[in-house]
Amino acid sequence: MLILMVHFPEIVHNGSMSFGDCTISMGKAMPLGATIHEDGVNFAIFSRHATLVTLVLFESAAGGPYREIPLDKRGNKTGDVWHCFVKGLKAGAYYLYRVDGPYLPERGLRFNPHKALLDPYAKALTTLDKWDMKKCAGFDSESPISDLSLSTEENLSSSPRCIVVDDNDFDWQGDAPLNYPLRFSVLYETHVKGLTANPNSEVKHPGTYLGVIEKIPYFKELGITSLEFLPIQEFYEHEFPRVNPRTGKLLTNYWGYSTMAFFAPKESYAANRSPGGQVNEFKLMVRELHKAGIEVILDIVLNHTAEGNELGPTFSFRGLDNPIYYILNENKRYYQNYSGCGNTVNCNHPVVRSFIMHCLHYWVVEMHVDGFRFDLGSILGRDQHGRLMESPPVLERIAEDPVLSSTKIIAEAWDAGGAYQVGWFPGGRWAEWNDRYRDNIRKYWRGDPRETRNLATRLSGSSDLYLRDGRKPFHSINFITSHDGFTLKDLVSYDHKHNNENGEDNRDGNDNNLSYNYGTEGPTKDPVLEGIRERQLKNFFATMLISLGTPMILGGDEMGRTQHGNNNAYCQDNEISWYDWSLLEKNKNLFRFAKEMIAFRLRHPGFMRPEFYTGREGNYNATPDISWYNEKGANPDWDRGGYNLALQVNGSQATVSRDKDTNDFYIMFNAGLSPIVFSIPPTTSPGHKRWFRAVDTSMSSPKDILPVGGEEALDLSYKYTVNARSIVILISKGAT
Repeated sequence: MLILMVHFPEIVHNGSMSFGDCTISMGKAMPLGATIHEDGVNFAIFSRHATLVTLVLFESAAGGPYREIPLDKRGNKTGDVWHCFVKGLKAGAYYLYRVDGPYLPERGLRFNPHKALLDPYAKALTTLDKWDMKKCAGFDSESPISDLSLSTEENLSSSPRCIVVDDNDFDWQGDAPLNYPLRFSVLYETHVKGLTANPNSEVKHPGTYLGVIEKIPYFKELGITSLEFLPIQEFYEHEFPRVNPRTGKLLTNYWGYSTMAFFAPKESYAANRSPGGQVNEFKLMVRELHKAGIEVILDIVLNHTAEGNELGPTFSFRGLDNPIYYILNENKRYYQNYSGCGNTVNCNHPVVRSFIMHCLHYWVVEMHVDGFRFDLGSILGRDQHGRLMESPPVLERIAEDPVLSSTKIIAEAWDAGGAYQVGWFPGGRWAEWNDRYRDNIRKYWRGDPRETRNLATRLSGSSDLYLRDGRKPFHSINFITSHDGFTLKDLVSYDHKHNNENGEDNRDGNDNNLSYNYGTEGPTKDPVLEGIRERQLKNFFATMLISLGTPMILGGDEMGRTQHGNNNAYCQDNEISWYDWSLLEKNKNLFRFAKEMIAFRLRHPGFMRPEFYTGREGNYNATPDISWYNEKGANPDWDRGGYNLALQVNGSQATVSRDKDTNDFYIMFNAGLSPIVFSIPPTTSPGHKRWFRAVDTSMSSPKDILPVGGEEALDLSYKYTVNARSIVILISKGAT
């Protein structure tokens, strides 16, 4: 066991000691983190196995420490929490910790007093631009026994610092989370920086939280209800040693799935460069989005941290209490790696459960966010040995927590360790990213045989997945594309991934994309081919927005954003990932279709019904809530394996009160290569209504989707020719 031996003023256990303008006293064990009081700051940090904890204060964001305060076991420790109160300290102060204890990797203990440690509860960090993560190695990398040897290299002066933040220093102007019900939501997944980093975004503050604010008019025009941001908790972009083989430039961690500080919004996403300015700028973004009626959902990465495996850096959890915070192997020198990123957070340890809940509470209570998407959520269901639990305490706690009762909680219901729990995710009210929806809809529109049965299941809310445990259609997050994989434009432009600029010889990324290039790999000037691709993009949008469930759009798909065939752009902080806003004009017809389809969905509760279809007659109409047909108007042969399907939706059964939506819908799908004449049954809506065409994706803009009041009446032949690879949506209306 190694202990850093330095000389400090002696602590008077029932009194105090003076450090210049500050006076140090015992403080309190709760709350954890750095908490501002009227006359100073209370510091509290957890470590069960440490022998000495030292609080280090800094005068500036750079340079060495000016005060090191050892916390005495007898006066500054309550249970496993080390604490002190620094009178006279204010918001904007900089701090870190040194923590001493045994360095015994075979027992899972990796304390190193030479390494600066971040407070896990830090609410802001100084810039990471010049941070050298290599200096954080707790072991001597030159030693033949590698991580078994202790590094004595100091890194206090070169480490990012924690910043004391005053959470009361912001005028929320009465704001509160919006918390729309899931079934009335349309999610839009986007990257804070990539949204406006491109110079053609024409914002004053590109790549920042303020840049998001500047795009609010765009979001309003598009009509989405909720932004789902890729990770914004502090992470280190420059952790990768690889270079782009085409440009020679270093690749970066662009997506941010490698968290360092879970309470801290990313500093480099802020235009405000004052100490802790990123906190107020994030709050400003949330407040202004809420004013515009737009929710904020955070993609949060609680399954692993940026400390990696036994050869990774030590900058926080590993140096505070490694066997508490991480799931270790039977040989505790090594880490269980269910995340695919080197380590796995020990989510169901009681201490870590509390940390997770404190973190979620902070983002909801202090930062006003509306929900979370949990990356590799199945890891939160593993016990301290890595086994999947039937009733994981942390998942149940999140689902039942009174503070979080109105927030959206969305799971990525799998992990890198083989867990796959889509439709089975434990914990009650959890929604899930439904990759079964993604795959089935891709296959259908690609023209795979025998997909009509799967199409019907996904259109009607995936009851095969969510009905069994009492969940509802809206618990299915329906998506066709996400940040991880092809964009929608690339899905119809490439048969194969093209990740050559990732520096991994195109080995990374998924090979099973269920995509189709329709004859030419990549861009084309062939107007016929471009027409097919545009029609398919409209088909994907229309399908998703009439499906029961909660739709999620990948940001930029509505304007035809491309990553040039890269389906794993995690390291591309450049034009590959950034939005190209010139596409908005180039693909204005696609944008118009997407926004009109969003509005169409939100106008009609029939597509947002809270319950699964039953196929039975309703109270107000002697017609089933849903009926299925083939092109001849007869019952479909589900085993035939055709490409055509029709359905009639009884809108009067969508809500309790029938006067809220009395429209019926008749929807026809044709994924085949030839036009099909569909027979259409008469409407069953009360009031002698007729069928009107609202959508036909085979038509050119603006005929492809017609505005309210502009729908075109069908003749009374009850026939309609649905062109190849297209959808037609009819709506029942009174004849005028």
